Amino acid sequence: MTRTEYYDDPNAPKPNSMVVAASAVVTDEQGRILLQRRRDNDLWALPGGGMELTDSLPGTAVREVKEETGLDVQITGLVGTYTDPKHIIAYADGEVRRQFNVCFTARVVGGQLAISDESTELRFVQPAELAELPMHHTQRLRLRHFLEHREQPHLG
Repeated sequence: MTRTEYYDDPNAPKPNSMVVAASAVVTDEQGRILLQRRRDNDLWALPGGGMELTDSLPGTAVREVKEETGLDVQITGLVGTYTDPKHIIAYADGEVRRQFNVCFTARVVGGQLAISDESTELRFVQPAELAELPMHHTQRLRLRHFLEHREQPHLG
């Protein structure tokens, strides 16, 4: 594995970068949620990634979904902001990041589902199946907030 996630762990390495990132809860007509099994840690996750200097945050989500899944999406809403300083992500190259993630909702408008070099599997999952999948709890939190159909986005 090339990525290790820590949460509220006193033995976690100290962060050396802050990354602004976006993720998306992409749903299909049956209400299933698009997930990818990450190659770097073998956990299921929402598609998403770091913002580039030429991106907007919604544009980051659209670009990352396309890069990681092959699908073109349209942003439809906001699940929330996720900035918990207890969540640390360490990479094999020495980067240890805190991540500021904005999670959007999105719908598919085109493209073909295709595995990228960042994932080993892509799948639309029924909400009832989510508990069975190995996933970091920060991903579960975003999914839970989405499934609660909140009137206001999560601000955290």
